[in-house]
Amino acid sequence: MEAAAASNGRVALVTGAARGIGLGIAAWLISEGWQVVLTDLDRERGAKVSKVLGDNAWFITMDVADEKQVAQGVAEVLGQFGRLDALVCNAAVADPRNITLESLDLASTRARQSEPDTEAYAASKGGLLALTHALAMSLGPEVRVNAVSPGWIDARDPAARRAEPLTDADHAQHPAGRVGTVEDVAAMVAWLLSRQAGFVTGQEFVVDGGMSKKMIYSE
Repeated sequence: MEAAAASNGRVALVTGAARGIGLGIAAWLISEGWQVVLTDLDRERGAKVSKVLGDNAWFITMDVADEKQVAQGVAEVLGQFGRLDALVCNAAVADPRNITLESLDLASTRARQSEPDTEAYAASKGGLLALTHALAMSLGPEVRVNAVSPGWIDARDPAARRAEPLTDADHAQHPAGRVGTVEDVAAMVAWLLSRQAGFVTGQEFVVDGGMSKKMIYSE
């Protein structure tokens, strides 16, 4: 398959991009002229959303837990486009209680907050923040490394959101006045990948509507 050239000449690879936050990031980057390689385990859905996103979207099946698949995928991207300007490590499993430590891939506000019985999940997120600044030191100045930690993001498909809308209370508890959207995260990622963020590396950016700064006591 011959892929179209990106209008801004830059190529990004987004893991876990068949749905949710990953799909939102891919769509946002494409709207800004990036060539985006979407990867996911779900081949059928990935191919479908890639087609909807247009010529600057290209899908390959990838299991990020399989090192050989990752290496093969990156080689395929380099062979197709001759470059890789950005890597968005979004793929993750969402349930903090039923997950193995080695499966955890994406930073979140759980690096700084916890619920009972989520030790492995919280520890893995904290480790990713440490890994972020360590990689920034090791890979700079050629490569910048930053982490985005989402809070409550309503990443459901539109049909699910319509069938079971969030309540006013869900939104009102956030200092920002609403639950987050995939576009909120995508906008942050797009800025971090832009040339305007060229002096930013080794940092964590929390996108949670202010919830991690909110003091909560039971009355």
